[in-house]
Amino acid sequence: MINNLTTEQTSDYNNLEEMSTFELLSNMNIEDKKVPNAVEKAIPQIEKLTDVIHAKMSKGGRLFYIGAGTSGRLGVLDASECPPTFGVSDNWIIGIIAGGDTALRKAIENAEDDTELAWKDLQEHNITDKDVLIGIAASGTTPYVIGGLQKAKQHQIITGCVTCNKDSPLSLEADLPVELIVGPEFVTGSTRMKAGTAQKLALNMISTTVMIKLGRVKGNKMVDMQLSNKKLVSRGVRMVMDDLNIDEELATKLLQKHKSVRKTIEAYKAEVK
Repeated sequence: MINNLTTEQTSDYNNLEEMSTFELLSNMNIEDKKVPNAVEKAIPQIEKLTDVIHAKMSKGGRLFYIGAGTSGRLGVLDASECPPTFGVSDNWIIGIIAGGDTALRKAIENAEDDTELAWKDLQEHNITDKDVLIGIAASGTTPYVIGGLQKAKQHQIITGCVTCNKDSPLSLEADLPVELIVGPEFVTGSTRMKAGTAQKLALNMISTTVMIKLGRVKGNKMVDMQLSNKKLVSRGVRMVMDDLNIDEELATKLLQKHKSVRKTIEAYKAEVK
């Protein structure tokens, strides 16, 4: 099976150690330009998965990501960015990596080869059939991820996947597969490169679209973002100024009072009616 995987095919480049810095960077960039096209071709698959997630989450369900290595880190990253960006609870979108949080910084030996571990990790969060599970694996062969999806399906949980090989074991296991076929990596088999970039783009698209459809964006603004630092407070002030057509001093005062861009805008409009 592994010899047939696009992600394992030999690079189109050779003798990399003989290339100049400019040649290395330029050739990587040539390869990276293929990523958006691969994602574009998968938009119909991404759409189907996203609509199911939205339907489940609009009824109180949650979204889970599971993965190992780079794929696992990307899931945790996407999940961890949603609370500050959209003001949602940190248990609404949950990223789980094989080997636990320690694996975010250090490789945990054999964690991805355990077919039972993912389900144990998911049970700690009381996953149910109200939720959706997405398995992330560039190769589409990771036992941790495949085992997690198999167990989830036994419990009538809808499953999706994000992978970079066509008709992989993971894709065949998932109810709603997303396949991002980016071709061989610049460094043979290094899926932290094009494959990882494609997965990151797809996860961004999925979570952002779901949050927009759930009303977490107004116009084009992150009105529910957490005002957790000076930069975000300043951004919030500008949002309030633009939406209400008021000066900076009043916008700042109102935002300090209501602690939320959305609440500030709604309260002000209610008062001036």
